[in-house]
Amino acid sequence: MLIAGLTGGFGTGKSFAAAIFKELGAGVVDADKLAHKALKKGSAAYKKIITAFGKSILDGNGLISRKKLGRAVFDNKGKVARLNRIIHPVVIDEIKSRIRSFKGKVLVIDAPLICEAGLCGLIDALIVVTSSREKQITRCVKKFKIKKEDVCKRIACQMPLKTKIKKADYVIDNNGTRKETRMKVIKIWQELNKGARVWR
Repeated sequence: MLIAGLTGGFGTGKSFAAAIFKELGAGVVDADKLAHKALKKGSAAYKKIITAFGKSILDGNGLISRKKLGRAVFDNKGKVARLNRIIHPVVIDEIKSRIRSFKGKVLVIDAPLICEAGLCGLIDALIVVTSSREKQITRCVKKFKIKKEDVCKRIACQMPLKTKIKKADYVIDNNGTRKETRMKVIKIWQELNKGARVWR
């Protein structure tokens, strides 16, 4: 088995690349979905987040609103770090569990904070998806329906892309067409499959 970490910046197109890897036959663990699960009402993380950031982040049903939570933390790196200290351990434990139970050849860990959360020790290869700042902002405003300034705050809280690129085994430049990106993913997939025969 070969474990690849797939990361990037907010709005670089990481989810699109992950979807292509899944189409090609990779197992994919979506860390964002695991984080959503960690926020479930009544969970230990839910209670800690309410204690840390107050009830103003809840919606009318008492659920944590990701938009409200984002507005509460992304203007302050200290608050982001506090939130990560609550969520990361839960997500990392679940990722480890998924790795242990995986029976396939190539497993892709799709996570925006692989480098920041110290997950590099779990993977055999790091793939970084990049794009221009302009494209990041345009994609996020359209996809998440948030303001440009909020997108910039979130990007500022992440490790700079140039730093991630230095750590990468593979880089996917997602500034071109979707077809071009697909071809880049396919090429990496072929190389990962070759590596899976000799790694682990």
